[in-house]
Amino acid sequence: MLDTSARLLRLLSLLQARRDWSSADLAERLGVAPRTVRRDVDRLRTLGYPVHSTPGVAGGYRLGAGAELPPLLLDDDEAVAVALGLRTAANGTVTGIEETSLRALAKLEQVLPARLRHRVNTLQTHTLRINRAGPTVDADVLTRVAAACRDRERLRFDYTSHQGEQALRQAEPHSLVTKGNRWYLVAWDVDRRDWRTYRADRIRLRTPNGPRFAPREPPVPDVAAWVESRLAHEMWPIEARFLLHAPAEQIAGRTPGVIEPVDDRRCVLVLRGDDLHPMAVVVAFLDVDFEVLEPVELKERLRALGRRLMSSRI
Repeated sequence: MLDTSARLLRLLSLLQARRDWSSADLAERLGVAPRTVRRDVDRLRTLGYPVHSTPGVAGGYRLGAGAELPPLLLDDDEAVAVALGLRTAANGTVTGIEETSLRALAKLEQVLPARLRHRVNTLQTHTLRINRAGPTVDADVLTRVAAACRDRERLRFDYTSHQGEQALRQAEPHSLVTKGNRWYLVAWDVDRRDWRTYRADRIRLRTPNGPRFAPREPPVPDVAAWVESRLAHEMWPIEARFLLHAPAEQIAGRTPGVIEPVDDRRCVLVLRGDDLHPMAVVVAFLDVDFEVLEPVELKERLRALGRRLMSSRI
């Protein structure tokens, strides 16, 4: 059986790992009687830890928020994950937390056992990072947006569009989505009465927040996939479809587009982009008979490409 000091540390670790614990569960994990759990909880309270209890047969314990931040007890994998996360944050895309991350990392590495410090340093030494240029997000904006998502409070903010135009937005926030070095807010736009995505680095929050709202069903169950699909359409607004007179197996791997089989002799090629000319070149180099399904403007672009090739000196 653990001695009292070791048992208190173990109890504190359990309370930090899960929101609610029954007295029976804690007693089983610690290998002691429920009466001992009650005494140990009283000792933690004496040390300043706000452990709340619920009376009754189904009662239990919960570690509450205190006036000061209590020391966290992490297992080996958790400590490594936190250390790597702090190092990543120090070079990340969130403004204002670089120095704070470094200070927290220095405190953590000071108390890491040698075996864990070696794991962290080994992974960090042999990992290369490709830094992407671009705007960063204010940490306070992310924190306040996340809190509004949690508390279901309407947000009011000035938003700068891709064209540089500013407008006031009122939105019911649902969640934050990250992709690459970008953060996006998924929210119900109150004025447009539709689901929208907003680049977090283009948001300038107004205070205070608006009223609370009843949660809505998101546009699709997988919000992250929905955001990725919308971003693809914004980056590549033109969709071209070709009917290729060749089986899908013959075309697969030869084009960046999507292949949709029609039958054993034909397939549809779907290309997305922001310019018709590269699409015309891609389908021409496949060296198979094809028909343009859409858009009709692509037909003239292909004719012009054909005339240019025919007039060239070979």
